[in-house]
Amino acid sequence: MSSVRAYRQIQRRPSRQIRVGSVLVGGDAPISVQSMTNTPTTDVRATVEQIRSMERVGVDIVRVSCPDRESALALKEIVRQVQVPVVADIHFHYKRAIEAAESGAACLRINPGNIGSADRVREVVKAAKDHGCSMRIGVNAGSLEQDLLEKYGEPCPEAMVESALNHAKILEDHDFREFKISVKASDVFLAVAAYQGLAEACDYPLHIGITEAGGLRAGTVKSSIGLGMLLWAGIGDTLRVSLSAEPAEEVLVGYEMLKSLGLRRRGVTVISCPSCARQNFDVIRTVEVLEQRLAHITTPMTVSVIGCVVNGPGEARETDIGLTGGGNNTHQIYVAGQPDHRLKDRNIVDHLVAMVEAKAAAIEAAKTAAPEAAE
Repeated sequence: MSSVRAYRQIQRRPSRQIRVGSVLVGGDAPISVQSMTNTPTTDVRATVEQIRSMERVGVDIVRVSCPDRESALALKEIVRQVQVPVVADIHFHYKRAIEAAESGAACLRINPGNIGSADRVREVVKAAKDHGCSMRIGVNAGSLEQDLLEKYGEPCPEAMVESALNHAKILEDHDFREFKISVKASDVFLAVAAYQGLAEACDYPLHIGITEAGGLRAGTVKSSIGLGMLLWAGIGDTLRVSLSAEPAEEVLVGYEMLKSLGLRRRGVTVISCPSCARQNFDVIRTVEVLEQRLAHITTPMTVSVIGCVVNGPGEARETDIGLTGGGNNTHQIYVAGQPDHRLKDRNIVDHLVAMVEAKAAAIEAAKTAAPEAAE
């Protein structure tokens, strides 16, 4: 539900806007959610299928590693078969960047200071301009330049910001400003401080992430702490949640972060209680199955599932559809915050899914009808 409450308002950091294929990044564009494939890029079929699995859960941008010529050339076929913009991940070799741009990459992830002479940088910039590619400067605490490590003694926020700005200047000197920047670290404190410093030092759009965050549970928690701090402060124009898990999981977690802060809405937000002895139905199992059954819904909607009457009616007032547990295996269903009808135990999930699907269909039909009525 929309809100005018001041404590819910996040003022995003003003930044210039760039384009990654069809996706705008920075400025007033929605914060986009990214992930990365882990299949061999030369295995076009497997890579395309993995990208499609991310598309099904709403990914905006996908990054693909191009460690060799065969991978960079394989991009041409991959790009043809997917809907989302593809970022080519390039390290060191400038020819891979040129080949990826020629193959249809929407963006090049490359640090210009690492690819050699000014002539090589000039060739990469020309390829990017010729083929409409933007770039991402990607600084990582684990691979800082040796001179900066000697200057600062260790990876630190100042070193990461200086590295990012050094790379940015190289592109600026070649009259190229269609780029975003990241300064990632696996240490939450280091990453957050680096992004805070970079946000003050430039107006380029920022790609935020806590790199190498860990497995699904630990990585989600760690990323939520770091990215949550940044997003709450208005820092971040596109994000990736780096998990040792299936790429689609990264996308789902990313959207949940944005939904929890009211920065983007996609699909059903389920508000549910942790359950206790007062529960009048199995809340945990109901929510588990309900979330699985509603995963296909993309229309933004809120559903509350509360086990008893202590908080149930109050939560239902704030959601589109609500369920509050009651006695004798009979529960109360709310619609738009108002009591609507009662429901028996055995039908809970099927009933809620049918209600959500019907409401989603009505919302989408109204969207379609609105432009037609205006004509």
